[in-house]
Amino acid sequence: MNVLIVYPEAGNTVTGNLCSARQYKDILTDLGHDVVLSEKFEGQRAELLIAINAQKKNRDIVQFAESYPDSKIVVILSGTDIYPEPSESSFHSMQLAHSIIALQNKGAKQVPDKMKEKVHVIIQSVVNEGPYSGIESNRKSFDVALVSNLRQVKDPFLAAEAARMMPQESNLRILHAGFVLDSGFDEIARNESNENERYQWLGGLDPFETRKLISSCNLLIITSKHEGAGRVVGEAIVSGVPIISTRVDGVTGVLGDDYEGLFPVGDASALAALLQRAEMEEGFLNNLKRSCMSKAFNFDPSAEKDSWNKVLEDLFG
Repeated sequence: MNVLIVYPEAGNTVTGNLCSARQYKDILTDLGHDVVLSEKFEGQRAELLIAINAQKKNRDIVQFAESYPDSKIVVILSGTDIYPEPSESSFHSMQLAHSIIALQNKGAKQVPDKMKEKVHVIIQSVVNEGPYSGIESNRKSFDVALVSNLRQVKDPFLAAEAARMMPQESNLRILHAGFVLDSGFDEIARNESNENERYQWLGGLDPFETRKLISSCNLLIITSKHEGAGRVVGEAIVSGVPIISTRVDGVTGVLGDDYEGLFPVGDASALAALLQRAEMEEGFLNNLKRSCMSKAFNFDPSAEKDSWNKVLEDLFG
């Protein structure tokens, strides 16, 4: 079967959507299909369109539906599609879709009731390609990875603010990997790196370097205001790295509402308190790690492949 996967324009930036597109291409190719990736629909003929991001790819979805009414459409829901609530264009894309993919269970609940019968939950798998030879270890520091492109919805400088609140005896370092997606954030990141000894912006990293960073750190933090299903959740868990995160569905949909490493969106003081506990209390850090590792089964590549096979069987018989 000929499959076209469209995803939001990334330019020279490595985004979660681009990584997802590449992963879906690999899975569907393994299932025996011919797959093409594109940032936009330009008339390409396909039996199946997979659109990543219902809102941003609405125009492509509409044009494809008009061009090839006998073909099928699958829409992958990104965080901004459904949080805080679906936009009109997201809703329209879901209407046109023959199948809707949510990336965690709570994401499925955001889909309007009359379209829930089209929803499949497919958690994105992570291949454990380790061991990674991470960045050079600094044994005197407590290293925390922040893997977040610099855009408003990610609240990218909350971690730096929290780092400034740490006690003098703390050896915390925030190592922030991310491309600049919102204007002006590069200057803020550079200034923060120069003025805050506990924060270092590494710029954008490729997927392999990102996994090396995560693997080399004591902890991963997520500061997003909204998160559909952050890829780094699975990457950290599979790498054996515990997580501290804002209480957002993209994390609680995997780790659970009672996970100990959660703090309110935008609350730098609460984040600082959790970071201090993680650094100073070995038992707390170990509890976080055990909780995360108990969810590792969710990221099995064979399970994701089987789920995609079922979606295609449901669509095409």
